[in-house]
Formats: sequence, structure tokens, C-alpha cells
Amino acid sequence: MSTTRTAPTADTARTATPAARTARITTAAADLFGWDDLHAGQLEAIEAVVAGRDTLGIMPTGFGKSAIYQVAGAVLDGPTVVVSPLIALQADQVAGLVGRPDAPSAVAINSGHTDAENDAGWQRLAAGEITYVFLAPEQLARDETVDRLRDAGVALVVVDEAHCVSSWGHDFRPDYLHLGEIVERLGRPTVLALTATGSGPVRDEVVERLRLRDPLIVSRGFDRPNLALEVVRHEDDDEKMRAVVEQVAGSTTPGIVYVATRRATEAYTAAIAERRPDRTVVGYHGGQRSAERGQLHERFHAGEVDVVVATSAFGMGIDKPDVRFVVHADVPDSLDAYYQEIGRAGRDGDPAVATLHYRPEDLSLRSFFASGLPGRADLRGVFTALSAAGRPVTRAEVAGQLALGSRTVSRLIDLLLEGGALTESTDGFEPVAGLDAAEAAGAAREVAQTRERVATSRIEMMRTFAEAAGCRRRFLLGYFGEDSPEHCGNCDLCVSDDRAGIDAEEARSGDEEAHPTDTAPPAFATDAHVVHATWGEGTVMGTDDDRMTVFFESQGYKVLSVADVLERGLLTPA
Repeated sequence: MSTTRTAPTADTARTATPAARTARITTAAADLFGWDDLHAGQLEAIEAVVAGRDTLGIMPTGFGKSAIYQVAGAVLDGPTVVVSPLIALQADQVAGLVGRPDAPSAVAINSGHTDAENDAGWQRLAAGEITYVFLAPEQLARDETVDRLRDAGVALVVVDEAHCVSSWGHDFRPDYLHLGEIVERLGRPTVLALTATGSGPVRDEVVERLRLRDPLIVSRGFDRPNLALEVVRHEDDDEKMRAVVEQVAGSTTPGIVYVATRRATEAYTAAIAERRPDRTVVGYHGGQRSAERGQLHERFHAGEVDVVVATSAFGMGIDKPDVRFVVHADVPDSLDAYYQEIGRAGRDGDPAVATLHYRPEDLSLRSFFASGLPGRADLRGVFTALSAAGRPVTRAEVAGQLALGSRTVSRLIDLLLEGGALTESTDGFEPVAGLDAAEAAGAAREVAQTRERVATSRIEMMRTFAEAAGCRRRFLLGYFGEDSPEHCGNCDLCVSDDRAGIDAEEARSGDEEAHPTDTAPPAFATDAHVVHATWGEGTVMGTDDDRMTVFFESQGYKVLSVADVLERGLLTPA
């Protein structure tokens, strides 16, 4: 049973000297959680949060992001609200706290519990018995939920999987868009945003949409040197399937195989199980019932499953340290998704393998998924319904009037809102005065077209990674704004160079002709904001030898020649 904490009040903690604050943090970490040593990035983020500063933590899976809010919440006076997108993920996070007998109390309030269980959770929160309360983002759209949290005197709001707030991100979720406003309604407690994937544009949008104030941005540990990166190219789909099955059959388990579709999940599960009947192989996809997916999660974590064949639905909340391989039988739709998925391997620090089985034609399937503009008639219908109401209208009310489905209506409203055709308040949505339905639909379609271009550019970045001629780790880390040697020694291309007799030190220094000496000046360094005459404002993602990758909000990712940037003036500092 959790003990009652005797931490200093929030004001005392925030006004204490840095040395005293650090002492309190390290004492809480050791006494309540058994952590004698915190990573430098963890400690830096905790200190900022306890001091009352908004913080964005960008750290890979396995780095220990949860420890940041757990320790900070234990030191602050008042409950910590953790916004987490999946019930299974909330259950794991609560279990991690309940499993530490000296840690403060935690509860998840969600649709996975009975009404009586949720009511008991709210009562304990109101009585001051709960330190951490886990909620889904859609729950915070309810006035009753916000009122209860405001009455409880929330000290910290944690937005887990914060990349979900970014429309440029690979896992955008509209319910996250309203969290910035919710924080204001709670009296503006400190905000801690956490994500395992945070390229420059996503990072900027998280800060903007969550309304973070002068945030400390802590980015740590994207390099996972124990992961061997490799790409295997195939020309034929049947041959690719045979290669995947043979690799998985001969690999040390447990492991994960990622595929693009439900049909592929079933096909690969059957083929691998037939090849290795002595192993437990299960399929996992979004078409399964929630209870079935939850059971598969539990079995995998308990060590009862050797291989999971899954779509990207098998994602958040996978916290198993001994995964020995992640195999992609189909190419992911972005480097963000790829990095997050391979990050589930080798979290114990032991060697693990991340293999992408790549067939150029597979990118066409991803392009198909990325395409599909909303119909003008549907957009006009939503705008007209909102206009006819003469008052703020909620998503549920609009969905009730139109035969489009709640998810479709929510997406259309988000496009209209981002296109400047709607305004949002705590009561709902209203049309902007002076716009007609056709103009509103046109503005929303422009937003959708931009998103489609960005999604397509992400796929092209995956193609560039799969067909790279240089170190794969260098390319991947450069995408996330981290420098690395030209030769990692643990990807298929570096290993093949070594076998060909290329000395590692020689590979690092390079040949002047093969690796031009042109380098980008500081004005074009990673994360610099730049302007292109045609594509508008952009963010430099990174520079690799003679190429520079820039993300433009209107176009997505573009790879430019450094020489062209320097000699032709393609970019200017913003």
C-alpha cells in the first residue's frame, strides 16, 4: 500500500535554491522509487518542472521519461494529471507505480473501468488521496472532468506521447488539439510534454499547440548503438515473405514483425507459425476487440509469446526490455514511425537487430494510405450545420445531425478549424463571420492538400533511408537533429565497408572528392529556421556531407544540395 508523502509544498519547492531543490528531488527518487541515480536528462527536466517551468522532453523509448513526472509529481504539492492516449498504456503506467510500495498513489479513470470504480477514483482525488491521475485526452473535453480537476488543485499536467498534438507528426490525434486550452482552464499549472519522436517541425508545433511558455527543451539519447540496423531489398513480394519468415524462424526471440495491413498480419502469422510450430506466434491488429488486444499485450509482456506479427496498432505501451529483433516486413510511412518501432528492441542494452525488408513497390501502398482529400460537399455540410445552429456546437452534436460518422466529422472540423473557417471555445465551434460554405471548404481542402504533400514527403524520406549509400545510423540520427560519426560500425552498410577493407578511421575522415568539404554555415545549422522563395518557411533537419534536408510546412521534406544553397542562395535565414 502506498505511503503518504511528506514533500514540500509546490511554492516551497519552486522558491528553494537550486541545490536544495536538487537534494529534494534526489531524495524522493531514492526513497520513494529506489532510483539512486537519475540520467542527466531526467534530472534536468525534473528540476525545471519542480521550479515551475514548462518542459518538453524528447527522449527515446527506454530512456525513462516516466520517471520525470513520477519524481516531479512526488515533490510538488497537488495532483499530477497524466494525459495518455491508450487504456493499455495507462494500465501499465499505473501498475508501474502501484508496484512500488513507497510510491504515491495513482489511479486511471477511463472506460476500461466500471462507473463505480471511476467514481471511487474521483472521490479519492477530491479527498487528496491521489497523486497521479491518468486520463485519456477525449475525457478532458468534458466540462465535468475539467471542473473536478480544477477543484483538486492540479500542480502538473503531463502530456504523454506529445507528438500526437502535431498535424505534421506520424500519429496525429485531434483530441490532443484542445489540451492547451484545457491547461488554461485548470488555472495554468506547469506542463510537461513527453515524446519519443521529436523532429524539429513536430517539436515546434508541440510547443505552439500546447501553449508552452518559455519551455525547457531536453533532447537526449536518440542513438541506440546496440541496435544493428539493416535493410534487405527485394524485387518480388513472395521472395520477400520467404526471407522474412526465414529470418524470424532463425532469430532469438522474443521479437516483433511489423506489417502494413490486417491481411498481411494474418498471412505472416500463419507462415511463421508453420515454419516454427515450437514457438508461440500471434497476430495483432486494430480490427481485434479491445479486450483481445489487451490480453495479447499482457501475454507478450509476461513472456508467453515468442513473436508478435502486428500493424502499427501494436505501439504505445510496449515496454518489454528483452525484445531481440524488430523486423519490418513492410516499409513504415515515416522515419518517425520507423524509429519509434525499432526502439522497442534491445531496451535492456544487449544486442538486438532492426531489419527493414524493402521493396520499392511497397511505397506505393503507403502513398495510397497517405492520399485521399475530404469531399467539398462533406466540408460544406459540416460548415452549414454549424452556421445554422447560431451558437457554439460540439463535435457530437454535428455528428448527430450528419450521416458521416463521428470520426469523419471530427476530422472535417479539425480541417475547417486549421483552415481558419471556425473558431473554438469551451462551448464548441462556430463559423467565422463573413465566410460562406464554399470558401470554408476551399480553405480546409488547402490544409488537407498540405498534409498530403507532407505525408508523401515522409514516404520519400523512407525511400532515401532505404536506398542510402552511407551509414544508416548517421542518416537516421541526422533526421532527429543529432550529429554522429560517418561510420557507426553497426549497420549493414558500415559492416560491408569494413569487410571490404575500408578502415573505420578512414571512413570517418573520408576522401575529399567523395565527401565534399562544403559545409553549411551556422545560419543553416540543424533546427535553423530558413526561407525558400517558392516553398516559404522551413526548418533545417540536418546536413549530411553535401546534402541538406529541410522541412517546409507547405511542402514537407526536401533534400537540397549544400552547394546550391551556398552558391545560388536557395535559402535565406528566417
